[in-house]
Amino acid sequence: MDKRQLPDLIINGVSGGAGGTYNSVQIDGVGKVTGPIVTRIFKGNGHMNLKNDLSAEEAECNGTMKVLGHLRFNSLKVDGMITVGESFRGESCTLHGMLNIKGDCELEDFAGEGSFSVGGLLSAGHVDFKLQGQGKAHEIGVESLVIRQTNSGVWSKMLSGIIPKLRSELRARTIEGDFIDLEYTIADVIRGNIVIVGPGCTIERIEYRDQITVHPEAKVGKVEKIGE
Repeated sequence: MDKRQLPDLIINGVSGGAGGTYNSVQIDGVGKVTGPIVTRIFKGNGHMNLKNDLSAEEAECNGTMKVLGHLRFNSLKVDGMITVGESFRGESCTLHGMLNIKGDCELEDFAGEGSFSVGGLLSAGHVDFKLQGQGKAHEIGVESLVIRQTNSGVWSKMLSGIIPKLRSELRARTIEGDFIDLEYTIADVIRGNIVIVGPGCTIERIEYRDQITVHPEAKVGKVEKIGE
């Protein structure tokens, strides 16, 4: 993308703008954009309502953002809450807050703390996440997955106030990966090369190839070594 030939979109206060192809998009306040956005840099501070797709090389959200369409990016940093109406795809996502995706999620690296919900498949290279609320995905496929529970962060206090009955735990029907290290996870099936099941887990079935470790406080149904 040649930034010298593209305009910038700047929204301050309570205002709106049109979709288009931009060098950079900056929203400070309450902003609404009606059409699809393609931009090199996206920065939002406040409350953002994007009525279509967002595609950015670098994106940053501080506040709340709703994207009705697809969200595409190389890198994304979130301190707040994002809702995506379709799919979510990028290289790197660092989240401190809440992420709600109606469709599939495809990432290379996903790290942070807070809560997330994926309506379809969560596909990633590496996931390292501290839950301060509930994590949900229909299916998870990864190279490596590390899930921890923490109740000490600011998002833990906020989420417990908003949804007090939800435990900080991961829920998924199936989880598959090379390296899986979990705490406080509820799943039907886990398949992996190396599987570490920590405290607070309830797993119906585990299939492993190389190594299995189960914490005494975990509840596990059937364990089977495969690939021999």
